[in-house]
Amino acid sequence: MKKFLALIALAASFAFAGAALAQDKPAAPDAPAAAAAPADAPKAEAPKPKLDSGDTAWMLTSTVLVIIMVIPGLALFYGGMVRAKNALSVLMHVFVTLSLISVLWALFGYSLAFSEGNSVVGGFSKAFLSGITPDSLQGTIPELLFAVFQLTFAAITPALVVGAFAERMKFSAVLCFLGLWLFVCYAPMAHMVWGGGWIAGMGAIDFAGGTVVHINAGIAGLVAAIVLGKRKGYGKVAMPPHNLTFTLTGAALLWAGWFGFNAGSAVAANGSAALAMMNTQLATAAAVLGWMFAEWLIKGKPSLLGAASGAIAGLVAITPACGNAGPMGAIVLGIVAGIGSFWAVSSLKRALGYDDSLDVFGVHGVAGIIGALGIGILASPSFGGTGFGGENASIGAQLTVQATAVGFTLVYTGVLSYVLLKIVDLIVGLRVTDEAETEGLDVAEHGEAAYNN
Repeated sequence: MKKFLALIALAASFAFAGAALAQDKPAAPDAPAAAAAPADAPKAEAPKPKLDSGDTAWMLTSTVLVIIMVIPGLALFYGGMVRAKNALSVLMHVFVTLSLISVLWALFGYSLAFSEGNSVVGGFSKAFLSGITPDSLQGTIPELLFAVFQLTFAAITPALVVGAFAERMKFSAVLCFLGLWLFVCYAPMAHMVWGGGWIAGMGAIDFAGGTVVHINAGIAGLVAAIVLGKRKGYGKVAMPPHNLTFTLTGAALLWAGWFGFNAGSAVAANGSAALAMMNTQLATAAAVLGWMFAEWLIKGKPSLLGAASGAIAGLVAITPACGNAGPMGAIVLGIVAGIGSFWAVSSLKRALGYDDSLDVFGVHGVAGIIGALGIGILASPSFGGTGFGGENASIGAQLTVQATAVGFTLVYTGVLSYVLLKIVDLIVGLRVTDEAETEGLDVAEHGEAAYNN
């Protein structure tokens, strides 16, 4: 426990270093108001923010939908894909990750992501949710509601990473790594993209989390899989999913909950939310078909696991694009994501020789990249999109910005995830013993089993 607290303190030191820079921002010079208008001119008052009950009701609903995505959705999706002796451990990893990140988000995470800071990370003005009352507004909804909605994003992102190192990482290491990762990787990325940081300043389009959530989780998962090494017997012993019924149930819950994730990111009950909802449905359905037909053509049979994985690939790809692409563009993006992720899982993974247990990089990383780059094209009104971001006026300009955001996310999170894993390995160790891995993490790590026959 002392080691775990020491690691949390280490994460805070990373955050304090970035936040200290935020305090060094030079104050803006006073505007020459007296020269701009006569002294006796009446001052125009900015309209006061006003709570909208419809927006608030929708965001309450969206927040619950995203929580359902994590538990039981993601837990079942991942839990069904591992071997029976590790099923409970994966359920535990996802369940406790949501709990851990919820508390850490309220303490420091929200402030680091969404308070005033510099171009990379926020400060500590909202640490412990300081200054946020039931009457505080974020746009047309209570800021407390906005904070808990963002909490669900902060929680599902590290929970996604769990799939990459499933069946071989110590539970203590999972908690330490993901707790540190929230402060060092997730919160700064959220600030850079959504909190007024430099990526937002470029006019990058990321409506609901292509870079912040999926590429972020995908590259962290890939690095973790490589650092831990392959599972015992990988490539020699068959490791089929033990319960595809669980996996499909989880995928269905993820699909339904994702409407809160994507349409909820409009932070209003309006046309933008409706567009995001339509695009989410179309892209996901198209990706199922894209993966299924690609697998059918190449392997001779379409599988349920492939169809479920295709659905997740489509959901991932449309996430950054759902509020800016047109419906026909969403279908194209879904097909490309389904085929692209199938290739990554069946060919790229084998060619590079890494053991990403549940294909976090192959689905979330690859489909996230496809979506983040694809919206650089599909945002164009020529393709039915709503227009480019910021001051970008062409497909070339928007694609350059999108590629910059993708490349930075891969490097930033990839390098820092490696550093964090090495630190955690030194303090508590990353990998379970060979004996524990053979016995299964359910019994070895938690003293109970998912099934007692």
